Amino acid sequence: MTRIERPFDITRFEDEWLEADGFGGFASGTVGTLRTRRYHALLLAATRPPGGRTVLVNGVEAWLEVNGARYPLSMQRYLPDVIYPDLTAGLVGFDTEPWPTWRFQFEPHLALTAEVFVSKTTCETVLRWRLDDGGALESTNAPLLKVRPLLSGRDYHALHHENSAFNFNAGMSSDQACVSWQAYGDVPVVHAATNGVYTHAPDWYRNFCYVREQERGLDFSEDLATPGVFSFDLAQGEAVMILSASIVTAPAAGAVPLSSAQQALARAAEITHIEQQRRSGFSSRLQRSADAYVVTRNAGRTILAGFPWFTDWGRDTFIAMRGLLIASGRLDEAEAILLEWSGALSEGMLPNRFPDYGDTPEYNSVDASLWFIVAVHDYLATNHASAATRTRLQQAAEVILAGYTQGTRFNIQASSDDGLLSAGQAGVQLTWMDAKVGDWVVTPRIGKPVEVQALWINALRIAATWNPQWESAAERASQAFRERFIDPTTQALFDNVDVDHVKGATDRSIRPNQIFAVGGLPFPLLDGAAARAVLAQVEAQLLTPSGLRTLAPSDPDYRGHYGGLPLARDGAYHQGTVWPWLLGPFVEAWLRVHAGEADAVAQVRARFLAPLYAHLDRAGLDHLSEIADGDAPHAPAGTPFQAWSLGELLRIEHLLAEFKPIAA
Repeated sequence: MTRIERPFDITRFEDEWLEADGFGGFASGTVGTLRTRRYHALLLAATRPPGGRTVLVNGVEAWLEVNGARYPLSMQRYLPDVIYPDLTAGLVGFDTEPWPTWRFQFEPHLALTAEVFVSKTTCETVLRWRLDDGGALESTNAPLLKVRPLLSGRDYHALHHENSAFNFNAGMSSDQACVSWQAYGDVPVVHAATNGVYTHAPDWYRNFCYVREQERGLDFSEDLATPGVFSFDLAQGEAVMILSASIVTAPAAGAVPLSSAQQALARAAEITHIEQQRRSGFSSRLQRSADAYVVTRNAGRTILAGFPWFTDWGRDTFIAMRGLLIASGRLDEAEAILLEWSGALSEGMLPNRFPDYGDTPEYNSVDASLWFIVAVHDYLATNHASAATRTRLQQAAEVILAGYTQGTRFNIQASSDDGLLSAGQAGVQLTWMDAKVGDWVVTPRIGKPVEVQALWINALRIAATWNPQWESAAERASQAFRERFIDPTTQALFDNVDVDHVKGATDRSIRPNQIFAVGGLPFPLLDGAAARAVLAQVEAQLLTPSGLRTLAPSDPDYRGHYGGLPLARDGAYHQGTVWPWLLGPFVEAWLRVHAGEADAVAQVRARFLAPLYAHLDRAGLDHLSEIADGDAPHAPAGTPFQAWSLGELLRIEHLLAEFKPIAA
């Protein structure tokens, strides 16, 4: 739980909260209620789960009227940089338990609480407001809450502007408790069920300013339509608004609109109880946050790589699920995801991007298929799988190994001379360092990248546990790795050998990829002095409180800040930018090297995990960011809610729970 109390640090106003449904849609915003991204919305629905995301209700303008005075409950930022109204004087508290909750104090006897949450199963967004002090009821005039919804009906990557095609027409129940709008003919109908009274008053609110988009060098202004205003007499009790969309794939979400104020109140109470019970079932804050990333795809399950803009990607899925699901005991979901992905095999490869309703799968990844085998290993080690499932997953792993051995797309093939895995061709990004701008691949890494070898050898060793035919290939590649990757100058590892398929060419860039030879995978490739040398170099030059840098600051190509236009951002993405998920393999490597120290777990918690837990209270609240600046103070960047960042923290916690020091 994140709790913020008055006096507020103004920088906290733009920290972000997330409420995800189980289909790929979500609601998100900031502590200060300002929308700073195009993705901030109260009703954002996945029309083709988990894709087809459409913004329907961007936000609300809300205020309280008492004795002729008006007190704001939301604020907006308009061009050029005008914030109106200013609610900072009235906002006294915010927390995320059990969901985003704001506390306002306007006068000594006028306090109000506002809440928002999303139902995981029905995709409904519930907003609630209630007075917290009876003193306001002694006023001459009843306290009135006014709420004006702000609508668009656009793709979540797009922006909306005033136009004559927007449909302001409203369908209403007899007592005006349920109002429906359909902004455009090709978007879902929005339903707002309330215990208030609706007044139709169509208008446009223009020139909203989204500063995070501006910082990213993208279009950042938007116009939103508002069809009318809801009024609630808070003297009669709490006000509720349930927002839902009519989507065939999620029929429970507003398919049968509520028709009375009493039904709206009863439905809000029901959903509130169900969500409270569901959320209380998670054993920790991390587990509750992890649930946001696990969603429905077809008849199965998948993992979204991050919010607000990622969907499900192969590499991210298999890395994240080790902590989010397998180490967390969510084994049925892990099995469903592995089986779903195993059906997408082609030429020994799994897609980097999951096929999405007619889109051509993208197989431009050398490591996604290998990470799949690692995830299969972790899952099968739990002994949860049936014999049939075990066989199916093992067969999928062997199809991958056979394809890579014989050769597949993008020159991916086990080399005949040393058994290591070679990959790459000009213009294609195949490793996890995959930034590309136009035709510019920022870190092409053609040849034999170090972490790809660690994954390849681990995949061979994993398959050898059930099929001995892979043992000789694993041994041959392991020996070649030790002979070819140790840099004689530093005793750490080259980042790449046979660069650009030139025999003997090496890349001595100091990057975090070498850590996978010691930690992060089931079978370490190095031990003893060699493992210590790798750990020492990574710790000395790449470790930060937020994760590992992707390039040492001493390198002339190092970029210490991630920001600006897309060209600058992508140019820094893997050239110094910090990635929190890499602390997972680093900590596992550190534990393996320091296994003889009785206080190893305490050191890990104090040195490496404490900053991550502190980060849960900043940026994406209760979550971990995708990346951070390489330079201090390592400001968070990228997506504020990232699956593999959180997944690796959960996996670390699982490792620490099972860690037993080895006697020296």
